Amino acid sequence: MMAKKSPDYFLREIERANKGRLKIYLGAAPGVGKTYHMLQDANEMKARGIDVVIGFVETYGRKDTEEQIGDLEVIPLKEINYKGAILKEMDLEAILKRKPQVVVVDELAHTNAPGSKNEKRYQDVLELIDNGISVMTAVNIQHFESLNDYINRMTNVRVRETIPDKLLEICDEVEVVDVSPETLIERLKNGKIYSPDKIETALNNFFRVGNLSALRELTLREVANEVDDRLLEYRNRKNVIGLKGAQEKILVCVNLRFNAEYLIRRGYRLAKMLKADLFVLHVYNDDDLRDHKKLKKLDEITMLCNKLEAKFYMVKSNDPAKAIIKFAEENAITQIVVGQSVRRRIDEIIRGSIVRRIMKGTKFIDVLVVADPRG
Repeated sequence: MMAKKSPDYFLREIERANKGRLKIYLGAAPGVGKTYHMLQDANEMKARGIDVVIGFVETYGRKDTEEQIGDLEVIPLKEINYKGAILKEMDLEAILKRKPQVVVVDELAHTNAPGSKNEKRYQDVLELIDNGISVMTAVNIQHFESLNDYINRMTNVRVRETIPDKLLEICDEVEVVDVSPETLIERLKNGKIYSPDKIETALNNFFRVGNLSALRELTLREVANEVDDRLLEYRNRKNVIGLKGAQEKILVCVNLRFNAEYLIRRGYRLAKMLKADLFVLHVYNDDDLRDHKKLKKLDEITMLCNKLEAKFYMVKSNDPAKAIIKFAEENAITQIVVGQSVRRRIDEIIRGSIVRRIMKGTKFIDVLVVADPRG
């Protein structure tokens, strides 16, 4: 879970930017307390003299959440007449005209009523940011587009309203609001999440302990991956040696010999055990591209990597050790898997062992040398 930053930090960042800032309160399921914490922070900002308003908040009748609105200014909702029904939506134009420093916009994945300026609420949020207004918003992990099929298989629930993963990448701060599955189920039973007529259905479907535990793990993993990506970007930009992320990253180095698939499968098992990303690297030269047998082997390796969902890379170099070291450092690799050398002893004395060169040329990276599978 990311460390919570104070409202003062958030506001200092606002002042440095021409555009508004985006903070996402992320949860694994409804009822964890995202809106409550978001309003709590908004009240703290207001107490410090910050111009913060509510653009849209959905309390679902939860008394504790409603009390958090307190004295915060609420921008009246816009009424839209759709097929004889009056629908209420966030008034984007009114917020832009009011131009506060910060606006609270709940339910990020919401689809706006027909006739609204934008089809989706996240598009409203992006427009607010483009106009220099910072946004605090809330969403659950199951609404991210790339996770839609995975969530469906895991929970047997198809999420209809989704948002682009890019929002998690471009946001300036993510705060994970987390409670245990047991606590969440207790809240549900006490009527603090849904109305009484929906409780039993929820308990038998989405709010099962297995589902909630898996969603919780998925939430923390997605945020950890995003933090690691930002850390890697910072490390490469600042050239900070040895700075790694929290996630393990396994690199399998293969040539086009018989043991390539064996090494990849060994690396896959290691990555699966550590829940790590798996990279496969082949360092080639021009001669490799003229050898039909090697090209056929390359196709087989590519197919295996696709099957195992490993990220396969090819780098052209006459110095394999140097190329491996460079790739490992640029991608924040934590463990390197290589095969046993087939070089003659005299060649290793003259040119140096590739494994020793890798170990000497890297810092804070473990190197696993896999024995010849033929014995």
